[in-house]
Amino acid sequence: MKLNALIGSGMAAVFALTLAACGGGGNSGGEDVPTLRRGISAKVDTLDPHKSSAQWENIVIGDMFIGLTTDGPDARPEPGMATHWETSEDGLVWTFHLGDYNWSDGTPVTANDFVFALRRIQAPEVASQYASLLYLIKNAAKVNATELPPEELGVRAIDDKTLEITLEYPAPYLPGLLSHYTTFPVPSQAIETYGDAWIQPDNIVVNGPYKLVYWRTGDQLVADKNPTGFGADEACFGRVVYFELEDLTAVENKIQAGELDINNAFDGARAEEIEAKLPGWPRTTPSLNTTYWSFNTQQAPFDDMRVRKALAMALDREFMVKNVLTPGFEPAYSFVPPGMDNYAVTRPELEWKDLPRAERLAEAKRLLEEAGFGPDNPLSFEFIHRSTDDNPKVAPVAQANWADIAPWVDPIIVKQDTKVLYARLRQSDFEVSDAAWVADFDDPINFLYLLDSNTGQQNYGDYSNPEYDALLQQSNRELDLDKRAEIFAEAEQLMLEDYPITPMWFQVTKNLVDPSLTGWIDNAKDQNRSRFLCRDGLGTSE
Repeated sequence: MKLNALIGSGMAAVFALTLAACGGGGNSGGEDVPTLRRGISAKVDTLDPHKSSAQWENIVIGDMFIGLTTDGPDARPEPGMATHWETSEDGLVWTFHLGDYNWSDGTPVTANDFVFALRRIQAPEVASQYASLLYLIKNAAKVNATELPPEELGVRAIDDKTLEITLEYPAPYLPGLLSHYTTFPVPSQAIETYGDAWIQPDNIVVNGPYKLVYWRTGDQLVADKNPTGFGADEACFGRVVYFELEDLTAVENKIQAGELDINNAFDGARAEEIEAKLPGWPRTTPSLNTTYWSFNTQQAPFDDMRVRKALAMALDREFMVKNVLTPGFEPAYSFVPPGMDNYAVTRPELEWKDLPRAERLAEAKRLLEEAGFGPDNPLSFEFIHRSTDDNPKVAPVAQANWADIAPWVDPIIVKQDTKVLYARLRQSDFEVSDAAWVADFDDPINFLYLLDSNTGQQNYGDYSNPEYDALLQQSNRELDLDKRAEIFAEAEQLMLEDYPITPMWFQVTKNLVDPSLTGWIDNAKDQNRSRFLCRDGLGTSE
């Protein structure tokens, strides 16, 4: 249990009961606190920006920490800790000028806080899953591999309010990347004092509009307004309660009971029914989000491309999208989702996209037989899938699809807690697995880098192809965006034909939002920070 150490068990119970009595609204100093109640779709494992890799954790982290840039109301990057910046002619050196902002303990936010943070995420002992996302910073990969000391990382504080970042290659998307939590400053004073416990309510120090005050694992987290934090003056709600809700039926019940204002998922196949039950609540929009299934390419029989291709071909994406998934989802035959910036090319796609299903199945059977499988050598494997959202409904369909190839194909489906599934993926402890990726920033490299052999834990199936890696390196050196897009397309096509993954569908965002809330803007990144939200008739709280 993660709980404020100064709140004894009795006080913790009183605090929880107070929240419940106010519908999560809580009470402070005897006065009601305007409270926003948000459902998140899985359990929170960490709130450390350098150790998280979960979209649902980002809902909380992004309310408490602010980077050099920040997500605006529409999730586009805006100035955050940096009020403005300049870029060198060659695009390699970026200079950021910080405003006068403070941590919640009263100490100023300085350029050295960013130097500390960007060195920390590359530290091997931190073991950040996201370290490779920042390999564009000069020497980051070598620092992460301990080939160079942290001081050689391409970040330096010119003075307290001026930060310089030097890149390995030009990255026009850097302002968008810098709104991602991996680049947030973290408080060295708290980390050096409390170690890993710095994210606990008693110890946490933040620079954003909300600060954690309560955390009960598997139940809820509570953050109160941080009066001196960035954006606090515009925050309408004095408190945000985050409920860890995996059961979508429980979500609907909680909404009907008047105990929830937002949830970041709903049963998409029942969209019309939910709209009738909760008029105006379901919100969807096209998203930079791809569901894809990974093969463990280092483990037999999935080290054989023929096996991977056969299983990919057998999956009936059209049936899944039409009959099981949320309206608006599209079958995916490529990895990078539609609408991505800097990718104005003919989209790479799997060559059998338009092949009738019977022909797909016949080819799948032929490939497996060629790989040595048949009645005397059946193919049995385990497919693990997330316990949340539409995934448990799709898994039996996939199982039936694979069994359609031949009687000797024996797929076993296993539902996993979402947090556990991603932990297994990072350890390559799987055969075939469900997964999804939502854009951290709006550029194809954010998807394609996942299959680079140097990416580490987020290259779930340990895919390695030197030609693919070389194309991504070439894209980094190309300044012409049109030529760069062509290189990306060549790389994506190469990867698709190697089948380390099989794209399944492109998603729409799925949120339930109280129609009385204002400030919610549907966006492809699916980011809506709490400080921008308010309720009809409710003014900014003091």
